[in-house]
Amino acid sequence: MADLKYLRGYPEPLLAQVRQLIAEQRLGDYLQQRYPGRHEVQSDKALYGYVQRLKQDHLKSAPPIDKVLYDNRLDLTHRALGLHTAVSRVQGGKLKAKKEIRVASLFRQAAPEFLQMIVVHELAHLRESEHNRAFYKLCEHMLPGCGQIEFDLRLFLHWREIQDGGC
Repeated sequence: MADLKYLRGYPEPLLAQVRQLIAEQRLGDYLQQRYPGRHEVQSDKALYGYVQRLKQDHLKSAPPIDKVLYDNRLDLTHRALGLHTAVSRVQGGKLKAKKEIRVASLFRQAAPEFLQMIVVHELAHLRESEHNRAFYKLCEHMLPGCGQIEFDLRLFLHWREIQDGGC
């Protein structure tokens, strides 16, 4: 049976259920049933507006975000689906830090819940740099059910790999 690398750390009974879905070739059907929609956030400009609206709703006092874009270079080989960075530049003798969020391009074609989960995850890093209890509590506050969506996103990544013949 294929290695469930995106699901490492989950309990064995849950992994057994996933393996059964894969063996019965029902993983794609499960994902399609749970996440039938597709979002319309296709351009970097639309993604910027989407991120700003979520930030305004949940993190008004967080530092401003200067740049948001889909990044073709972010992929599973880099183990990154989203990335938040602070790019420091010297401008007129002053050091300025600009916050950036990059989202893997594969989310252009993903379910809206998956895009929202990645954006919420990266926005939470504006407040909590580590993946600790406070970080996950903030994610859950911004997107109730975030843990389940993250699990299903991991299933989606595995399903994509199966479709590409990687497993």
